[in-house]
Amino acid sequence: MDSAQDDAPAPGQEHGTGMDEHTRAHGARSGRGSTVSTAQKDPGGGPNQEVTVPSLGPLGMLRWAWAQLTKMNTALFLLLMLAVAAVPGSIFPQRVQDVAAVNDYIDSNPRLGPILDRLQMFDVFSSVWFAAIYLLLFISLVGCVLPRARKHWQAWRAQPPRTPRRFSRLPVHRSLRIGGADGTEVPSAAEMVERSAALLKKRGYRVHLRDMDTPTPSVGAERGMWKEVGNIVFHVALLGILIFMAVGAMFGFKGQKILTVGETFANSLISYDSFTPGSNYDADWLAPFTLTVDDFHIDYNRDTDDPGSYGQPLGFDADVTVQDGPDDEPRQEKLSTNQPVSSNGVRSYLIGNGYAPTVRVTDGDGDVAYEGPVITVPEDLTNISAFTLKVPDSQPEQLGFTGTFLPTGYVDEASGQLTSIDPDLGNPTLVLSVYSGDLGLDSGAPQNVYVLDVEGLQEEASPSTPGGPLVLNEQNPKAELPNGLGEIEYLGTERYVGLDVNYDPGTAGVFISFILAFAGLIMSLFIVRRRAWVRVRTEQTPEGPRAVLEYALLARGEDPRLESEDEALHELFSGEWEHIGVADDIDEDAEAPGAPKVGESRA
Repeated sequence: MDSAQDDAPAPGQEHGTGMDEHTRAHGARSGRGSTVSTAQKDPGGGPNQEVTVPSLGPLGMLRWAWAQLTKMNTALFLLLMLAVAAVPGSIFPQRVQDVAAVNDYIDSNPRLGPILDRLQMFDVFSSVWFAAIYLLLFISLVGCVLPRARKHWQAWRAQPPRTPRRFSRLPVHRSLRIGGADGTEVPSAAEMVERSAALLKKRGYRVHLRDMDTPTPSVGAERGMWKEVGNIVFHVALLGILIFMAVGAMFGFKGQKILTVGETFANSLISYDSFTPGSNYDADWLAPFTLTVDDFHIDYNRDTDDPGSYGQPLGFDADVTVQDGPDDEPRQEKLSTNQPVSSNGVRSYLIGNGYAPTVRVTDGDGDVAYEGPVITVPEDLTNISAFTLKVPDSQPEQLGFTGTFLPTGYVDEASGQLTSIDPDLGNPTLVLSVYSGDLGLDSGAPQNVYVLDVEGLQEEASPSTPGGPLVLNEQNPKAELPNGLGEIEYLGTERYVGLDVNYDPGTAGVFISFILAFAGLIMSLFIVRRRAWVRVRTEQTPEGPRAVLEYALLARGEDPRLESEDEALHELFSGEWEHIGVADDIDEDAEAPGAPKVGESRA
């Protein structure tokens, strides 16, 4: 972006003769203009003459818009806008994640919901306005980086700037008298310039000798070209981050799956509990791998000296078997919270665990309507868990169950209520409420599997009914359902794990781009851009011939270390010719009123 400082004009360079001449010349080149009366001028070119300023026109307006778009402050503003535009995606439910939640929000807010929907607040990351900001940011960076890289490449190949005529106009300059005493032989000016160039080259300057066949040869030097390289790398890396994030959003997917111990997951669309594809991802691209949960391990704190943390989980992991394809050999892996399992670029993360009690429901006709594990949702550190079971195939009525699973069931003597005193399995207990009627599953409307809508259902057994809820445990595993609706039997308890399955083809690119952006930022911050010039002339004195070595420094941008570079060069040059005598020269310009002393920086 155009944050780099333009080259300062060389000392002695002549400027234009006046604003009026420049304006008239510009108007003549444009070939068209509009007359704007700024003041009434006299015929002699005084301050009251009409001037003609050029009009931009359509092409000029496009150029002006492009210049504004490719400015650094514009790109930063667009980056800020992109961050602000992403905020509604975390405030409002997104249709790509949960259609039912979006529909519920619109139904609950009949006036505001449709307006937000028209504004695409429920589809933020695929909305027109979000894509427009993203695209403008991308164009701004491209339009900024490419011309800047081309300009820097030309500057790198070019020679260092020409030697100024008067070093005293530069912020740091100094003169050294070399030789001139006791008839000591003084090297020629060309030899001293060549040696100075070699010394500058050792300090990282690129040098160029000039005027070597004249009485005052000089060398131009420049260092810190990698600073701009770092700046360009930083912006290119930002482009890379944008590109690879877009690739991940378009061609990746996220899914969730709950597996009990011993269950196998096949990477197909029908196997996921929830699946969120990228905007351009096709479910037919799913890699055919399988993952089987062989065992699950969890460690609890059993330190009795720390009662506040007693029973809290210390860590958990799962032993899994992964098969990358039908013809590949299965392999054993350890799956933990910080150690995902990868297969064909798809990563599976362990994000949770819990209990899955296995039950069998026999309906009123004596048929088994349901048999299998029921996923529970932990509610506290003792793993007291809530669960919901819907049995739409039971006869003569559909059945619904809600309740609580207690890993170590215990009757509180003070309140007489059932609770759990430990998160591990000690006395597993099921407390059930039973409902009958139409569960609403035949309508085709999506429902949350962890929520039972009891409106319109008949309450058969619950804490508010005369018989109370049904209680099942290992000592009493079976219970009859009220009104001849059948029976339910507790068969045991399994552990389950929650998997987050993620495929993001842009992850590696984003990581590499981030490393490059960090490296480029470090380069642009700590590498300084400097220019140096050395000129040597010889003169005769009553004591003998001597040489006067002048050098000057100019920083490109702010450089608080320019003074230390001046001292380093002074020490370097003084040490090189110390054997023939070196002393600071007195610059006549420096003795003028208001001028800085020799070696002093100008503000």
